[in-house]
Amino acid sequence: MPTLVLTAGVEAQARYWEFFGATIRSRHTRRAYRRAIEDFLGFCADRGAENLVDLTPLHVGAWVEGLGRTHEPATVKARLAAVRSYGDWITASHIIPYNPAAPVRGPRHVVRRGNTPALSREDARRLVQAIDVSSVVGLRDRALVGVMLYALARVGAAVGLRVGDLERRERALWLRLREKGGRIHETPASRALEGWLLEYVEAAGIAEDRAGPLFRSTTGRSRSLTPRPLLARNAYDMIRRRTRDAGLDAEIGCHSLRATGITLFLDAGGALETAQALAGHASPRTTQLYDRRGDAIAVAEVERIVL
Repeated sequence: MPTLVLTAGVEAQARYWEFFGATIRSRHTRRAYRRAIEDFLGFCADRGAENLVDLTPLHVGAWVEGLGRTHEPATVKARLAAVRSYGDWITASHIIPYNPAAPVRGPRHVVRRGNTPALSREDARRLVQAIDVSSVVGLRDRALVGVMLYALARVGAAVGLRVGDLERRERALWLRLREKGGRIHETPASRALEGWLLEYVEAAGIAEDRAGPLFRSTTGRSRSLTPRPLLARNAYDMIRRRTRDAGLDAEIGCHSLRATGITLFLDAGGALETAQALAGHASPRTTQLYDRRGDAIAVAEVERIVL
């Protein structure tokens, strides 16, 4: 626990743990917020603050200014949001008289184009074809790549699938994805993805374990699956390994497959609103951040500059 919280007394200490345990449901957000708040309180303690009541907007402003020299604006804004949220909590709990972060402005940050790289149609096909599906692990990896590529799923939602989340209706296989904030997003699988999923489920022998995880980890370097779910970081390592095996130089991660799927859908004439629905985005502006069709246009156009 940060020193400033310890010196603020038992009530402040209780409110500190309650802030993370009671107000934040996502463990990823909880971890990020705690890291930001600990960094801020440590910054203030190093500069003479002895208690939470000593904190002022100048402390917050100086901390934000320092972060801006070493971090991207989006990171600074996210960390300021964490401190501002914690300030609101302890103000409402009467630990401090006012929130010192409330009047502090973060850096200007306008995003018109996302940074996530995407694969071309040829490279995406090359990645899938390079996966050795002679073992159940290869079948698992191909199916997982397919869920992120065809179903436009986030890696967290993909590895969170259970066997029972595959449901056949309306002559198609549907996936029930658990997205951020506990939101359920259902989407149909394409014929290619359906084939990959069913082939993997049959080879893994998990069709009857409907409450069990769909994508499962392996024991060490063995080719056998465990009852435990595959973790998101393991899925990322798998994607990086499969990318290298396919001879692709791009820094492709799990989110790149989502961007690739959205770009290929739009390039094939799909509507932006449909891509938004398939990806489970709240706004079409978010979906547009994943559209990489303009990259090919830009590369072709600059070739007009001839010396």
